[in-house]
Amino acid sequence: MSTAKTVQELNRELADKINEEALRNPLSPYANKFVGIANGQVVVVADSLEEMSLRLRQIESDLSKCFGVEASRDYSVVEEIWELGKCRASYGPYGAVDRVLKLS
Repeated sequence: MSTAKTVQELNRELADKINEEALRNPLSPYANKFVGIANGQVVVVADSLEEMSLRLRQIESDLSKCFGVEASRDYSVVEEIWELGKCRASYGPYGAVDRVLKLS
């Protein structure tokens, strides 16, 4: 049985390390930045999610090999976003949507 890690596992581990560093050290080059990772390597450091996403897609077209992290964010906190008449989305670790409930 192979013990080699998948690209997704490598990307996630690197994202965790980057976020831990940014949370520990506000002077980190990653602090309060959006970091794009492809194939286990940092390939983009940007000021906005849109910029990071655009540049990441230009570098690696296979999105299954990509990962993005908002460094300095506390991903252990679950945030709920409400908008009257629309829907409610509950976000868990790494910004993933846990559930969406239609309210109207």
